[in-house]
Amino acid sequence: MRAQSELAAHQKKILHVDNHIGISIAGLTADARLLCNFMRQECLDSRFVFDRPLPASRLVSLIGSKTQIPTQRYGRRPYGVGLLVAGFDDMGPHIFQTCPSANYFDCKAMSIGARSQSARTYLERSMDKFSDSNLNDLNVSIGIVGKDMEFVIYDDDDVAPFLEGLEERPQRKVSPPADEPAAAAAPAGPEVPDEPMEH
Repeated sequence: MRAQSELAAHQKKILHVDNHIGISIAGLTADARLLCNFMRQECLDSRFVFDRPLPASRLVSLIGSKTQIPTQRYGRRPYGVGLLVAGFDDMGPHIFQTCPSANYFDCKAMSIGARSQSARTYLERSMDKFSDSNLNDLNVSIGIVGKDMEFVIYDDDDVAPFLEGLEERPQRKVSPPADEPAAAAAPAGPEVPDEPMEH
């Protein structure tokens, strides 16, 4: 593995889209910023035209349509980024995965990025244990969205007090109802240099 330059800066991997939606990225951050700006514009358009937030499933469908176009044209390259989209709408909490191939999936839990298979295996095996899980694991960033709650990102030092407060409360023995906030955190993907998107 190549040594990192002292001048290299940390790239944020969790981005705010709207009050009810946020994304986590793995891949080319320049492509992710383009798609994030597109998603923000679609959410603003929905609020302006329909006076309501854009449903998460509709937004992911729009992303699928947008990312599918370059896969059919010889003059453009596909978007080189995978997204985890966490949102809360009238249908409850959602986590969607989008791929550079323009496929998208509705998931209960998902991880993306380099070495994500071991995290995915852990999520599959531990789905039933999450209601009894311990919060002593190292967390870098947490994104939370829920009913009557805007999308919030907790980074670095902001994570510790949040987790300590949760540990002091008694743990639930049953899964939470669908109207409580949903949380999604994705492992950071590999650092990839930004490349401009061709139009």
